[in-house]
Amino acid sequence: MQAFQDSRARYLFEAVSCGSVRAAAEKLGIVPSAVSRQVSLLEEELGLALLERHRTGVVPTEAGQLILDYHRQQTAHQHDMLAKVDALRGLHSGSVSVVSGEGFAQELIDGPIRQFRLQHPGVSVSLEIYGTTEIMRRVREDEAEIGLVYYPPADSHITARGAARQPMHAIVHPQHPLADAPHTTLQALTQWPIALLQGVYGIRQLVEYAEQADKIRLSPALTSNLISVLISFVATNQGVTLLPPCAITTELAQGRVRAVAVNSTPFQQAEMQLITRTGRYLSPSANRFLQYCMQGMQAFHTGE
Repeated sequence: MQAFQDSRARYLFEAVSCGSVRAAAEKLGIVPSAVSRQVSLLEEELGLALLERHRTGVVPTEAGQLILDYHRQQTAHQHDMLAKVDALRGLHSGSVSVVSGEGFAQELIDGPIRQFRLQHPGVSVSLEIYGTTEIMRRVREDEAEIGLVYYPPADSHITARGAARQPMHAIVHPQHPLADAPHTTLQALTQWPIALLQGVYGIRQLVEYAEQADKIRLSPALTSNLISVLISFVATNQGVTLLPPCAITTELAQGRVRAVAVNSTPFQQAEMQLITRTGRYLSPSANRFLQYCMQGMQAFHTGE
């Protein structure tokens, strides 16, 4: 059987994950030629091409995909082993890695992270903010232990540890004609300029699903990758947006904006989920943090 150096598989993994050798080099903090060299050495060791290079980036060959699967399995085994080592140490040290949508960040900091660190000051927490697609990938590939995501797609490699119904609402200025309405429709929202998140976010994917279901076409006046931008758009009375209230609890409490229910079946069925990779052995710290999220986040207690 042909042997190869496991360490070189990481360079292949990063090149494919980042989409190009240059992007992988930037992430790793090295020059692109170093990444190319390690991949080339791996190809020489195996006697097979592992990458196909296109103008838009790189994709793995069939052999390359086998090496990527092997690398992911080895990484998963390593994470499981480290989690078991953490279990022997107890909750006096270690770390918890969390990925979340922007809308959940403030509540995580005010609630679970604050309470967790008060009880376990020796354990550090890493919180990174991404769109739904990247959150799912990072949890699936063991780059993060826990994910908090809105309207995630079905994935057999992902397990929901907690879920709460969180319908999408129209978000409007307090002086907007809809501000005091009990509910509205997608058709009614076409009367005003609308700001929407970009397509990598579950919120936008849900909007597109509702558009198809209700046979409505929304033409955004503004798109952004930040919820804060959408809120500023509404708070300055430039138009409306679509968000779950659980993502803007602070702004609602401050009275900067109002949330109006939308009569759309897809919107009413949407959920936020606390996720981990299926089969992953979580460290005691991560398990305890999961409990703090379930108990300390208002969204898990007020969902419809």
